[in-house]
Amino acid sequence: TESRMRHMTCIVRERQLRHYGHVAPLPDGDVLIYDRFGQDIISPLLAVKELRDMGITLHLLLHSDRDAIPDVPAIYFVMPTEENIDRICQDLRSQLYESYYLNFISAISRSKLEDIASAALGANAVTQITKVFDQYLNFITLEDDMFVLCNQNKELISYHAINKPDITDTDMETIMDTIVDSLFCFLVTLGAVPILRCPRGNAAEMVAVKLDKKLRENLRDARNSLFTSDTMGTGQFSFQRPVLVLLDRNLDLATPLHHTWTYQALVHDVLDFHLNRVTMEESTGPENSPAGARPKKKNKKNYDLTAADRFWQKHKGSPFPEVAESVQQELDTYRAQEDEVKRLKSIMGLEGEDEGAISMLSDNTAKLTSAVSSLPELLEKKRLIDLHTNVATAVLEHIKVNERSNHNGGVLNSGTPEDKMRLFLIYYITSQQPPSEVDMEQYRKALADAGCNLSPLNYIRQWKAFAKMAAAPANYGGSGAKAMGLFSRVMNTGSQFVMEGVKNLVLKQHNLPVTRILDNLMEMKSNPVSYFSNFVLDNSFYPAIIFVVGGGNYIEYQNLVDYVKGKPGKHVLYGCSELFNASQFLKQVIMHKCH
Repeated sequence: TESRMRHMTCIVRERQLRHYGHVAPLPDGDVLIYDRFGQDIISPLLAVKELRDMGITLHLLLHSDRDAIPDVPAIYFVMPTEENIDRICQDLRSQLYESYYLNFISAISRSKLEDIASAALGANAVTQITKVFDQYLNFITLEDDMFVLCNQNKELISYHAINKPDITDTDMETIMDTIVDSLFCFLVTLGAVPILRCPRGNAAEMVAVKLDKKLRENLRDARNSLFTSDTMGTGQFSFQRPVLVLLDRNLDLATPLHHTWTYQALVHDVLDFHLNRVTMEESTGPENSPAGARPKKKNKKNYDLTAADRFWQKHKGSPFPEVAESVQQELDTYRAQEDEVKRLKSIMGLEGEDEGAISMLSDNTAKLTSAVSSLPELLEKKRLIDLHTNVATAVLEHIKVNERSNHNGGVLNSGTPEDKMRLFLIYYITSQQPPSEVDMEQYRKALADAGCNLSPLNYIRQWKAFAKMAAAPANYGGSGAKAMGLFSRVMNTGSQFVMEGVKNLVLKQHNLPVTRILDNLMEMKSNPVSYFSNFVLDNSFYPAIIFVVGGGNYIEYQNLVDYVKGKPGKHVLYGCSELFNASQFLKQVIMHKCH
């Protein structure tokens, strides 16, 4: 049971990979054809080399210009949209491939299936359609214990879309159905029917009611249920049903605005980090360009930060100063190994007949053989060191810009206009005693004079008034804005990443609001929030899935991970309708035209 519980946290990723593996017995030279949705699902899970190892030698977008390869099987991994079905029918009529394995990300309707059948019949290609699968994979797995619903068209289920003041009932129904369909896919892949828990009176409850209905309807027909003994009997949740806690983003608007200093969350905050890939601009040419010379050309550099990166896996949740120190330690270790190889090579090249040289040569032959055999591993270590040196340098540059601004003194005199607004909103949301109208007008003027867009403040004021919130939870912990001030005490300039005083820093961990809700449920504590439930929660040892309707962030995810580390035997997965950093969240808030 203990090993199955440990294995549970990575069930989503493994079952997704298993889906890709079972679509067909893959001979060498297969073509994988996906749409943008399929590309986003596969990208964080499988590198090009891994696809090649599975027999995929060519991968193409469905709507790109594709030449006929009549002797090769084609595996399709697409959404069952009208546009995609039309293109598949066109491929059948054009006889592009030897055989067709059609994998639909979500369930295809009978009418669309009939359209494919008609096209296959007209093209005399019925026997070439080898398999048709409803894969129920309409979600994106970013970590073994983290998922997000969508990347394409995410604005359709965004925080802004859900909270628009002029949203119609029809539009809200469409949003809720979209979220529920994706969550249903997640649960089918997981092979588990969860116990549902949610607060009342918000979008999370709407999702819970619809998801509960969809689960019950599927379970009612035992012959066609997707939660059969084949899936649940072998699923990692078969021995214990998970608790799915559905929460609304409006329960906590402060956390998405935080400056944090754990590596993964910080990279997402200040760099272009998207679907486990960070994109950075690198300068080319000499550092000191002559006067009047053209500006340096910027090259885009992409780095994949995935489970295959051992340094990332070990340090993604660590405070950034510790990460920087670890990069330096890895570099020192690599250089020592490199120097040893060079020394042994030099010894092997010694000439002469003296006994000392011959003895030295004999003693080091085995050592050199061992060193040479480890060169591929050494080169991979150097690649990862270079990767994280570049990423850490880019993060450090952002921090240094902030710290130079912070020396001006005063919260509203530090950082960029966006930073000023973020810091003030955190103060405003979390303050036990809201500022008076006179003080608020002074703050508004100071923010406006600092170049801030006041739309987020206007929205938050209306949100607080509507929710009748006297105060938000006070403790937002080590991921809050205070952490940014610590950087100036530990950051060094130059190429060295050794952090002065890092070992003397102690981060006090606080549970964020989402984590506190989970803790109250798991520990059976009293909770002021009433919860909808389709079953009674009768003990505190259930694995949990936290899902935030309206968007989530790496700060909450890492806080949950840290919480579970201190709770032996407890496990949690984190999911959200979309993943945004503070800047992206503010842009959505700005779209609300409040006055």
